[in-house]
Amino acid sequence: MSGATVRELHLMEDFEAVSLLYADIWGSEPGDSPISGEIMRALSHAGNYVAGAYEGGRLVGASVAFLGEPIGTSLHSHITGAVMGRGVGLALKLHQRQWALARRLTRITWTYDPLIRRNAYFNLVKLGARPEEYLTSFYGAMDDAINGGDESDRVLAAWYLTEPTPPGAPTRTRTVPSPPGPAPSALEVTELPTGAAHRVLNREGRPEIAKTDAETVLIDLPDDIEALRRTDPGAARAWRLAVRETLGDLLTEGARVVGLHERRRYVVQRTPAHP
Repeated sequence: MSGATVRELHLMEDFEAVSLLYADIWGSEPGDSPISGEIMRALSHAGNYVAGAYEGGRLVGASVAFLGEPIGTSLHSHITGAVMGRGVGLALKLHQRQWALARRLTRITWTYDPLIRRNAYFNLVKLGARPEEYLTSFYGAMDDAINGGDESDRVLAAWYLTEPTPPGAPTRTRTVPSPPGPAPSALEVTELPTGAAHRVLNREGRPEIAKTDAETVLIDLPDDIEALRRTDPGAARAWRLAVRETLGDLLTEGARVVGLHERRRYVVQRTPAHP
């Protein structure tokens, strides 16, 4: 767990510092940050969530979220960035969770690039969020250092806050009604069910698509999509299209991602699991 202190931000100088931090994380020019201080100022003033994480007085991460649909139950986390490898991202999400619960919200949503393995692991395993929708080229082409001109396919992840408290989270939370509908957990998968079959296989760094009627489908991910975008854009494009065709189609059909196996492949179930 990080030793960072997380607090809500309200001053323009803090919002400007977050904008500069985001520009550094995303490798963009200071004037071309993913979000401006002015927008953060407006969101915060309107009652939305803007928070920063600090270590020794130094800003090391931040998160920006706004209220979404359904009104009164949902918060959409638009952007979270943090210094890597120190647990700052987890500290921010747990603070965001407590902020939402204090306002009687029952879920937080956000989007992430389904090709980035560490993000998939963080979202599904560390937090227990689960993918609900595949969004093709959601933001259009993005030319920052992380996205490298790739199309911005995203998965919408939903984090249901009334499910079991994630590791490291405070246990004192206000009781709120459970969200409607089934609420399966997305976890780290250590043993694959009998009959699981690959739909996308990582074959020497490139995706190989196979047809399968298996109930449990495996979708491999590239080892490092961000490096691949720089060294082999063609291979990176092939991965984008392969995961779009398979994971995107499966989610549209009503399948659900039930976890990750070995931190490198999605485990997708075509039909709901039996209790």
